[in-house]
Amino acid sequence: MTDGESGSDTTRSGRTGRRPGNTDTRAAILAAARIRFADTGFDKTSIRAIAGDADVDPALVHHYFGTKQQLFAAAVEFPADPEATLTAIDHAPLDELGATIVRSVVGVWDSPAGPGVVAMARSIFGGGEASPARSFLLQVVFERIRARIATPTDDGRARMALAASQMIGLLTARKIVDIEPLASMPIDEVVAAVGPTVQHYLTGDIGTGGV
Repeated sequence: MTDGESGSDTTRSGRTGRRPGNTDTRAAILAAARIRFADTGFDKTSIRAIAGDADVDPALVHHYFGTKQQLFAAAVEFPADPEATLTAIDHAPLDELGATIVRSVVGVWDSPAGPGVVAMARSIFGGGEASPARSFLLQVVFERIRARIATPTDDGRARMALAASQMIGLLTARKIVDIEPLASMPIDEVVAAVGPTVQHYLTGDIGTGGV
């Protein structure tokens, strides 16, 4: 539905256009978002399209959920708002990106949201291609970081995959398998030990010929 159709809505239903904001509206937006994201993916889905499917004004989508990324996080039930972490990564100097990623991500793992993140990781490990959490990580989180490191001769995909492999291993050792002393290591020590490796993958010579 478009804004130009609101007059016909009034004639049919006796109300002025789209539904007002309430709890049912929030649920309708989430339901529409889940269907849209599943059908067309993150990149090809717009807030306006989701609003049309939910029969609400796009401003209500922003009111309830903020950005499209935050709406996607809610739609796939991501256990923590990723925006604070991604904003910290966005603002980090390029030569501090590895340390910032490790500090920000491990900070979430060690927070009250940590058990939910671990549960989501387990679902990704067993969920295959269709896992919504996997789609969220690939299409939102990884892509946003990749955009920071991409160059005209290197799209950053191999680098991002290598950095992700390091972080997945760290999550598994620290939170799933509980390998000591890593499982209880203070975050500053984790950053000092792992940050340089992640930084190397993101900006160093990885021997891929710039692919």
